[in-house]
Amino acid sequence: MRPAALDWSVENCTIARAMEILGERWTLVVLREVFTGVRRFDDMRVRTGIPRQVLTNRLAALVGQGVLRREPYREPGSRPRHEYRLTEKGLDLWPVLVAVLGWGDRYLADAEGSPLTVTHRDCDAPVRVELRCAEGHDVRRMRDVLSRPGPGARRRSP
Repeated sequence: MRPAALDWSVENCTIARAMEILGERWTLVVLREVFTGVRRFDDMRVRTGIPRQVLTNRLAALVGQGVLRREPYREPGSRPRHEYRLTEKGLDLWPVLVAVLGWGDRYLADAEGSPLTVTHRDCDAPVRVELRCAEGHDVRRMRDVLSRPGPGARRRSP
């Protein structure tokens, strides 16, 4: 049986558009650093081992896409530099990183467990991503979800 999805174009797919920004190998690592408070270029480079030019390119791309913004700072006796802060668009990626962390913890963690945990500031309980429909029902399995053409869907040309 032919999947109905084949009738619809993917030219304006928002998943593909998001992956144009997030899909490069180092992008989520850079975002992890900023989310955990590492905001300065040299600190990121030393901590992650990202090659200088790759980090420069990733930061420029994330600034250009409005995910990060540059904030000037100056150490005494040094030239002005910038640190990187999340914009509202960048902050909205937090659930994506928590979901990737949860998946990594489940399938890729060392025997000792995850090297990073995220907890709720108020009660110290672990934070995780959960899916819920707009009516408030928990969605626990992919088979409980249907993919349908959305309002921006376009029929595929034959």
